[in-house]
Amino acid sequence: MAFALTEEHADLCSVAADFAGRFADTRVTREQLDSYGAGEPAPFWDDLVANGLHALHIGEEHGGQGGTVADTAIVVEEFARRLVPGPFLSTVLASAAVAAAGDCKASASGLAAFAEGARGTLVPSSAITGTSAAEGGWLLHGTANVLSLQSADLLVVGFNDGGTTRFALVDARSAGISRRVQACTDLTRDAGILELSSVSVGSEAILENLGASRVETLQTCLLAVEAAGVTRWAVEAAVEYAKLREQFGSPIGSFQSVKHKCANLLITAELAAAAAWSAVVSLDQDEDQQKLAAGAAVQAAIAPSAEAVTEAVTIFGGIGFTWEHDAHLYWRRAMTLAALVPAMDDASASLGRVALEQDRRIDIELPDEDPAFRARIGELLDQARTLANEHDGGRWYSRGSQRTFLADNGLAAPHWPAPYGLGATPAQQVVISQEYARRGMTQPSSVIGEWAMPTVLAYGSEAVKEQFALPTLRGELIWCQLFSEPGAGSDLAGLSTRAAKVDGGWELRGQKVWTSGAHEADWGICLARTDSEVPKHKGLSYFLIDMRSAGVDVRPLKQSTGDAEFNEVFLDSVFVPDAYLLGEPGQGWRITAMTLQNERTQISSGVSVGTEDALRSMITQGTYAGREHDALSSLGRIAAFSSAIGALNLRETLRQVNGMAPGAGSSLAKVAHARLTREAASRVLALAGPGALFAQAPGDAVTGQLSVPQVLIGGGTVEIQLNVIAERILGLPRG
Repeated sequence: MAFALTEEHADLCSVAADFAGRFADTRVTREQLDSYGAGEPAPFWDDLVANGLHALHIGEEHGGQGGTVADTAIVVEEFARRLVPGPFLSTVLASAAVAAAGDCKASASGLAAFAEGARGTLVPSSAITGTSAAEGGWLLHGTANVLSLQSADLLVVGFNDGGTTRFALVDARSAGISRRVQACTDLTRDAGILELSSVSVGSEAILENLGASRVETLQTCLLAVEAAGVTRWAVEAAVEYAKLREQFGSPIGSFQSVKHKCANLLITAELAAAAAWSAVVSLDQDEDQQKLAAGAAVQAAIAPSAEAVTEAVTIFGGIGFTWEHDAHLYWRRAMTLAALVPAMDDASASLGRVALEQDRRIDIELPDEDPAFRARIGELLDQARTLANEHDGGRWYSRGSQRTFLADNGLAAPHWPAPYGLGATPAQQVVISQEYARRGMTQPSSVIGEWAMPTVLAYGSEAVKEQFALPTLRGELIWCQLFSEPGAGSDLAGLSTRAAKVDGGWELRGQKVWTSGAHEADWGICLARTDSEVPKHKGLSYFLIDMRSAGVDVRPLKQSTGDAEFNEVFLDSVFVPDAYLLGEPGQGWRITAMTLQNERTQISSGVSVGTEDALRSMITQGTYAGREHDALSSLGRIAAFSSAIGALNLRETLRQVNGMAPGAGSSLAKVAHARLTREAASRVLALAGPGALFAQAPGDAVTGQLSVPQVLIGGGTVEIQLNVIAERILGLPRG
């Protein structure tokens, strides 16, 4: 249930799935393709109306269910996943537009008709013009390509009246309307060419206070939701096939290339769902936020859906290219969705123009919030604002009066248990994050300490907890991670650093590499092999190392950027007391899994992930080379995926806040962010043009490009992450 974030929506999704299973099996749909193409009534339409699934967003006073567009979106996604045929999407889009209008005669009559089962469609305003007629009406003229035109009883027609866009509710059988049947790309739906020739529209047919921006956002968000459903089918069908289909005596899903295809499909699907959800949420926000969200939905949900099905077909092989396979039916539907939105390059530039001034934002509304808790946090943060840090090292390395106050009051790591944190629930963590943001404050971070200390709290003695917890939160101790080795990068089980038992502790010998911040660290978390007679992952143990111990030799590694943030660390007979062995000998692999889990689990309250900052700066300062349109288009694309990734992270937060099991979003977002960083750096470099001849290039283009490998490799390569996603999330077999 990719779109659902609450138990109620999960239940609604189940209802929609049950309906689709009973009335819209694709085998039955195939037998009726000609009738659907001609716009004949769907055999199940009366049952759909009886169940009220078409009127979830229509008010009860008009005969609907009194819900929201978000409720309807749940059904749209599930129906798309099940390839439910007919004009459902077009009808709910038309009725949602009518519901968004002000209280007027046209909206009241239209909503009542839709609630009773009338079918409808939306006619884009770009193709229709209106001229003033006698008695305060209009005569409409124009030609438009329209989805579900033949099956529609009612048309929501947008038309340009001078400099104003208006919308009218028009009977599809009105005089002057011609509907020419055309073979729809989507074989499960009809389409046609609408011709309006002096179609008379009176003032009573006008949908009052319905703006073009609102209608465009509604259309985009529901198209994006359907695209998310199509993409989810592509993932599920491809993964199921990859588990069953055998080649060379093994399931094809055990081959790394197929695993990566499936994992990438899952990332595409979750980003699509996140972008579509963000667009639905934006309906309650201002116009600029709607434009940001709708633009992202086009880029991250609608546009990729056809390619997602194409990728699934490459996994199916030849069978996926046959008429008998359902793939081409989903493929065709995805193509029609892309045909209903503006040209991609223009859409990107338009989005870039809005993204130039602001980021996508979503304020989380918390159920059953405790006002007293928020007030108490606010009071503490107000006190903290009166203090200053004597050592200002930014979010990571500041220390002093303010940070000590925050740490001592549980606000440096509020999710930690008392006495070091507040034991804050996911909802409380969101409140704390919001209160920090409200005051323009940034919650301090202990960087590697955020990964290390939950492990220390779980496995360390009381004395060890007391020694490290508060000093780490106060910024008095800096940590590094001694995991990677020259011969064992992402393969932690293959490391060779040895730990031998000696009196009172352990003696460590070996070499670590790519250790961020080791030259500044006070302590390190270290994996070493304590038993070479057992399988590799069972012989590891987890140690805490004083980085100033005798035998620790830290040698900075100068990067291609000229900086030296990484290090190689040589351990030459380094003594580690027994107290600093976490857990029992041989438990290192299990303990490390907890450390890495803490690395990838955060409560998020923001949406943008910041990859567009350099592009925004170049455009604002006018330091880019080439056309403004190209620069804005680049910004629009990067901003779209930045906000989609941020929405994906935010949805993980909401799952926890709503008491649902965490999804796979954080793991998927890690890969998506790495790739977006790479693309953003390439676009900045291209826009720098001749300026990249010099090291101090516009937008920091040269350094940004040289820094990309840190994101692609750090914390496990993208390829390793794809393997993890494929095996642990999708359940594909190991090779």
